[in-house]
Amino acid sequence: MLERKPIFPHVIELNFQAGHVMGCNIYLVFSGREWVLIDIGYDEVVEEVVELIRRLDFPLAQCRALIATHADVDHIQGLARLKDLLGADVLAHPLAAEALAMGDKIITFAEIAAQGIQLEMPPVSVDRLVDEGDTVTFGDLALEVWHTPGHTNSQLSFRMGNLLFSADNIYRDGCVGAIDAHHGSDLPAFIQSLQRIRQSDVEWLLPSHGPIFRKDNALIDSAIARLERYQHMADFGTCAVDWPLMDEWEDEIVEGKGPM
Repeated sequence: MLERKPIFPHVIELNFQAGHVMGCNIYLVFSGREWVLIDIGYDEVVEEVVELIRRLDFPLAQCRALIATHADVDHIQGLARLKDLLGADVLAHPLAAEALAMGDKIITFAEIAAQGIQLEMPPVSVDRLVDEGDTVTFGDLALEVWHTPGHTNSQLSFRMGNLLFSADNIYRDGCVGAIDAHHGSDLPAFIQSLQRIRQSDVEWLLPSHGPIFRKDNALIDSAIARLERYQHMADFGTCAVDWPLMDEWEDEIVEGKGPM
């Protein structure tokens, strides 16, 4: 049996536990012998993750849920294999269910032809749909479900006391999850999700990538301000809500203004 290295009571992050990076953050949340897993990452790490969980003396049959924060390949490619090995229910937001069931390579970012990215995306059925206001209960614990769209339309976060498993909303360096129309990014929704996190009284953010960090309102404010600018920049294509330069250009054409 391995010595457990919880980062908080009832929470083990498996990259930290293993002492090396396996991919996205994988959170094992436990109460007694019952446990749930938040995200899994790529298919290639599934067997290592299962063996690590076994060596930590968590009964595989006591897994109460395999939770997908959202339907991006780097979070859920291994979900089908993991479900087969553990026989546990898969939980996800309704807007993620179809992409997971179909193994949709475009929505999940498994295929980006222009960049030569071609990954397998094994389909997996969602056993329980969870959404805003639901709870995921196991043992003596409960995870409060937050729908926090923006990075994707299906993104979920989970609150447990003063902790928020915050998915791809924000990282310790102030970056946010990738913004791309193909997987349902929405800048106004992203801003609202960050504002919700900022206004909450959670103390720690447990993101899906990178180190866990104490909630920093100044950091979140900076990210919100950046996304507010993105809403009006052509750089972000159809994710932008408008492009003020085009309004200025139209006015200049009407007024007959030349180069400035």
